[in-house]
Amino acid sequence: MFPGSLGQSISGKALDAGKWSYDTINPRDFTTDKHGTVDDTPYGGGAGMVLRADVLESALLSISPSSRGRVIYMSPRGKVLNQNLVQELSREPNLTILCGRYEGVDQRFLDAYDVEEISIGDYVLSGGEPAAIITMDACIRLLDGVMGNEDTAGDESFSNGLLEYPHYTRPAQWTDANGQTHDVPEILKNGHHAKIKEWQAEQSLAITKTNRPDLLKK
Repeated sequence: MFPGSLGQSISGKALDAGKWSYDTINPRDFTTDKHGTVDDTPYGGGAGMVLRADVLESALLSISPSSRGRVIYMSPRGKVLNQNLVQELSREPNLTILCGRYEGVDQRFLDAYDVEEISIGDYVLSGGEPAAIITMDACIRLLDGVMGNEDTAGDESFSNGLLEYPHYTRPAQWTDANGQTHDVPEILKNGHHAKIKEWQAEQSLAITKTNRPDLLKK
């Protein structure tokens, strides 16, 4: 599952250039029975299986402490990943990301190694791998030299607490398949940078008010 989409586009080029790297560790390689069992039934009953603390510990300890960095568990009950947290994580020299499966992870492992739980949203996935890829992608693109335009990151949604304004490109007038004609807003074509910036700020505020009013409260 890795690098998946991270092996493409700007993150893939950055991987080839050595601007970031990754290793994958399969907990099944650290089991002690012939079946390679990584999970067991939960104490107290309930559906699903729970990843074992002893197996996860062996997998984690296979990483040297100097290479481990912050240990993160992708979990729907974790604190929600936002751009501020992404910026914080992107400054870390190393990250270890645990991708859960089944019902979850033995709480004793999370407690023993002070594992940080992070969620990418209020929904549940089949496993933590897609969430890890999203987290990694968000961090990788902020690394020095990954994005071509250094100003890009500062203009994006959430960088200033608001959602991003609309974007347009050529042709200046476009007719869709239904025969409807759509024009680029005139203000974007007049070359008056101060007025353009003002328009962009107004649009950003209006979109945030409509789509994410919770951001305005902050």
